[in-house]
Amino acid sequence: MELEVCLSPALYPAYRQENDRVIVVDVFRATTTICAAFANGARAIIPVAGIQDAERYKAQGFPVGAERNARKCDFADFGNSPFDVTAEKVGGKTIVFTTTNGTQAVEAAKDSAYLLIGAFSNIDVLMEKSIEFGGRVVILCAGWNNRINIEDTLFAGAFAEKLIQKAVIRRLPDSVRIALHLWEKAKADPLDFVKQTEHYQRLIANHAETDAPFCLQHDTCPVVPYYDKEKGWLSVS
Repeated sequence: MELEVCLSPALYPAYRQENDRVIVVDVFRATTTICAAFANGARAIIPVAGIQDAERYKAQGFPVGAERNARKCDFADFGNSPFDVTAEKVGGKTIVFTTTNGTQAVEAAKDSAYLLIGAFSNIDVLMEKSIEFGGRVVILCAGWNNRINIEDTLFAGAFAEKLIQKAVIRRLPDSVRIALHLWEKAKADPLDFVKQTEHYQRLIANHAETDAPFCLQHDTCPVVPYYDKEKGWLSVS
């Protein structure tokens, strides 16, 4: 196998190769929320990059989750928190979802051979699925407005550590080594490590800091969402 870490969507064109398996990760909070929605019975999730697209789906009667700059959009049925997507709200439904960073990263990589959704909440089943696929895996960190962030890089390091223990990796590029070194420093207490980060401070400012402990827990939502290119939505097998 091969493993790469793309630390920002702005860098993704430099990493893109044919037949890549891309894992999009937005720990705080889009991909964690996507996993939670499927764990709570969502039928499918339509990711859209723009607010206007989400509003059009809302007018058609779809339940819509929408967030910008860590705040729920006024027109939306729910925001971007794993605690928003309860079974009562999403069970058996096709929902629409747009966020500041996560759905933008999905949009950037939707033409890859396979696109999977990753978070700490599904890290082990995601790792097993990646081994099953083999080939070249690229972890695409959603970051913040195309900038690098710490929490997504930590996930990449944790994932790399697990994958190295289970599979033969042909080489470790610098991006993977950076993520591994950061995870080594943080893994004893990831929540304490992220408390000085920019995005954690945004969560505090928007009264959403209670999401962070959940988003950093391993294997709370053991599902592997994938992008169905034919249907244009996220699903689980």
